Amino acid sequence: MPAPAGHPHMGRGPMSLGMMRSFRLERFGAPLCEVVEPVPVPQGTEVLVRVSACGLCHSDLHFVDGHFDLGQGRRLELSHVGPPRVLGHEIVGEVVAAGPQAAGVPVGARRLVYPWIGCGTCRMCRSGLDNYCSRSRSLGVRMDGGFSTHVLVPHPRYLVDFSGIPEHVACTCACSGLTAYSALRKVSLAVSDDSLLLIGAGGVGLACVYLAHLLLRADPVVADIDPAKRAAAQAAGASLAVDPGEEGIARRLLERTEGGFAAVIDFVGTQSTAEFGMSLLRRGGRLVSVGLVGGSVEVALPLLAVRTIMLQGSYVGSLDELKELIDVLRTRGAYPLPITPRPLDEANAALDDLRAGRVVGRTVLVP
Repeated sequence: MPAPAGHPHMGRGPMSLGMMRSFRLERFGAPLCEVVEPVPVPQGTEVLVRVSACGLCHSDLHFVDGHFDLGQGRRLELSHVGPPRVLGHEIVGEVVAAGPQAAGVPVGARRLVYPWIGCGTCRMCRSGLDNYCSRSRSLGVRMDGGFSTHVLVPHPRYLVDFSGIPEHVACTCACSGLTAYSALRKVSLAVSDDSLLLIGAGGVGLACVYLAHLLLRADPVVADIDPAKRAAAQAAGASLAVDPGEEGIARRLLERTEGGFAAVIDFVGTQSTAEFGMSLLRRGGRLVSVGLVGGSVEVALPLLAVRTIMLQGSYVGSLDELKELIDVLRTRGAYPLPITPRPLDEANAALDDLRAGRVVGRTVLVP
């Protein structure tokens, strides 16, 4: 059968697209395994992307472990991840083939992949909030992701033009940048000057430092236990970077802010970071919890009313928010997030370094 016009790869056998190489999670708690298999032929609305870069995310460690820590000995098991599953959700690459119902993205186009894909039919998805879908099909989570030479994307609407932005920065926008951007949007009306505290200066926290300056004209205060990450935060524009474990630091920050911060974004998500953040909110302040490291906190309910504080979660961001973020970086300049490229062959070593806290900024795997 001849290939449909505009889709030169369609109609051929599975081997016609060659072979692909992936690093796949075969069982929880084990290193990723290298797998070589035929490149899949896209069907229907699917688009095949040749991966040129894929960022590593701390959540990849949770997917390897197979659970989230809920505190007090409780765990959220991640059986929905697979295995087997190819991880990786910060993906950029080149369109190399498309199914017969895929339209609007030509072969050869370079695109950023939005990975937080929903079912497409529920109320959340119809509202453009795929990331809130309870029947998620997210790449690198429920579907194979970007620790590979190729990835199948279910529909061309999830492909975003990132022209004008370096691809190693663009790929991190799919999670790191998007998560920071969406969290900032939730506190933007409350923040001015240095009334914003960011807890955690990993890849997402550093992206937020840059974006806070770009979007809010605010230079946030950053708290992190790692001296190297505090230094990176100050280099990124933080007005102050502190060790949350330093004796008396909470009192000094309360004095500096005349009663506390208008907003705190916790990019770590442990009992100690959440309690530290809540203790530093001014009346009417808001804590946005982003990090997934794990734990739980006890909240005195009367104080929620008396202090009129708000606790809110934030999970990555929508497709529209990703497009907004790319427009911001294209217009105002891509942020100089520290990025370390590593060959795809080093996927396991890169995950080990991330787990050990040896990564400043973001690591990007390059097939």
